[in-house]
Amino acid sequence: MVKPLTLFQISDIHFGLEDRRALDWVRRAIAAERPDAVLVTGDLTMRARRREFAAAREWIAALDVPVTVEVGNHDLPYFNLWERFTDPYRRFKGIKGLLERELTLPGVEIVPLKTTVRAQWRWPWSNGWVTDAALAHTLAAIDTVAAGQQILVTTHHPLTERGPTGKLQTIGGNRAMAALAERGVAAVLSGHVHDAFDLVAETSGGPLRMIGAGTLSQRIRSTPASFNEIEIAGGAIAVKVRNLAAVPTPDMQIAAVPENALPPREPGQPVAPVRAIPEVDPPVS
Repeated sequence: MVKPLTLFQISDIHFGLEDRRALDWVRRAIAAERPDAVLVTGDLTMRARRREFAAAREWIAALDVPVTVEVGNHDLPYFNLWERFTDPYRRFKGIKGLLERELTLPGVEIVPLKTTVRAQWRWPWSNGWVTDAALAHTLAAIDTVAAGQQILVTTHHPLTERGPTGKLQTIGGNRAMAALAERGVAAVLSGHVHDAFDLVAETSGGPLRMIGAGTLSQRIRSTPASFNEIEIAGGAIAVKVRNLAAVPTPDMQIAAVPENALPPREPGQPVAPVRAIPEVDPPVS
């Protein structure tokens, strides 16, 4: 019997405002369970400060498993616009080799898609944008993947282009989703919204599964700090949302990608989990 492939998807750690208890818990889980890879879907830092990147480098270096890291909107320099435009990834020094890294695993290929840009014609610049160049780069990588490999695309922003009221979210998201669906991508893994989800989007290229991870920071929204355990066996992808509060996976997953993230909960405010669609997994902790 072939051993299932196990991936840990973590996101929005926000060093500088990280949840240290949650990070220690995840680190212990990685050391004990040895997942095949850890996929970090953006926002390592809170304000892209050097000390925040130093903390992120130290934490990631101790994991001792294959890691790939996406760039989040919080990871580009906030206060040094010259550096933001001329050398935006300079502060990733020490982990640049992990940045937007393609991983080849048994039966699975991890392919990155950049959605974070230095500037946009709209405000805020925190929203996603799939540029022509970024999409072309990802599609070219997909086209070289060996036959029989299942493809997962990692990104920071969910690719949803328009919210329920028509508000623009990720520029170029529809075109990207259609192109990925046409190429048979099994799922797109993202972060950014600080709540987990597991949804299927209908695109002009066919259906596309979208899997979002929550946060490991203090900036929680609807649900406690969490990460996704993704198990792949026989082509089937199972997602468990693991969290310190032992909230069941379905109750950790939001039913739709929100147009705008809600502000962080006030300290002491009770968590109000929402029902996810679809309900797929038993409770995990």
